[in-house]
Amino acid sequence: MNIHFYKYQGTGNDFVIVDNRNGEYSSLTTQQIAHLCDRRFGIGADGLMMLENHADYDFQMKYYNADGREGSMCGNGGRCLSAFARQMGIEKPAVKFIAVDGPHEASFRENGWVNLKMQDVDWVEVGNMYFYLNTGSPHFVKFVTDVQEVDVYEEGRAIRYNERFAAEGTNVNFVQEMDKGIFVRTYERGVEDETYSCGTGVTAAALTAAPAETGEYTIPVETIGGHLEIQFARNGERSFSNIWLCGPATLVFEGNINI
Repeated sequence: MNIHFYKYQGTGNDFVIVDNRNGEYSSLTTQQIAHLCDRRFGIGADGLMMLENHADYDFQMKYYNADGREGSMCGNGGRCLSAFARQMGIEKPAVKFIAVDGPHEASFRENGWVNLKMQDVDWVEVGNMYFYLNTGSPHFVKFVTDVQEVDVYEEGRAIRYNERFAAEGTNVNFVQEMDKGIFVRTYERGVEDETYSCGTGVTAAALTAAPAETGEYTIPVETIGGHLEIQFARNGERSFSNIWLCGPATLVFEGNINI
């Protein structure tokens, strides 16, 4: 099969994207998708996305992890796919699409940033030195004093594969509070390694870092791959709404590959 693909990245979280609105790539297997995402033998990416038609929305987002299996919601992926949809001719000030976790809306800034509306969060588990919540994907959040000293691969993997999470997996975020905002490093399930950035992860981290008082907040977030911003309203102790993940979404290159 000859595949025409596009490579996008959002703060270093990179994706292979294909236009599957005519269904020509629906037969891709788990092994083929994993091969495309392989950084040595394929194109190389944290995941693969398909732009698909949907009767009730501007498009549908189909997301696969780097291991080739269909994944949960990917925030940076949603921003990149929205930018790709615009490139493919879906030119609107704002688009509405459906993903595995439900409907989303995305809008576009003149500086190339894409703002993605996330699902509301009405449950946060607060444990001993950690938080656990779902922002479209499950996230374990741990605050640390020096995020640069954390062995994200080893410590993240130990939590992701512990007795509680081994079966379904969880993403693991290590967060350091800064003078302005937070710095986040994330171990992602499906990739099974640290990624340069994780959209649902920084969203989870920002919500747990919010002041305790109800109100509207904007939390600047630094990642290895660059700067993001989370905007949201805190409605109660563990309730958040109007959540927006904001940041760049950039076309890297396009090409063809035979598999």
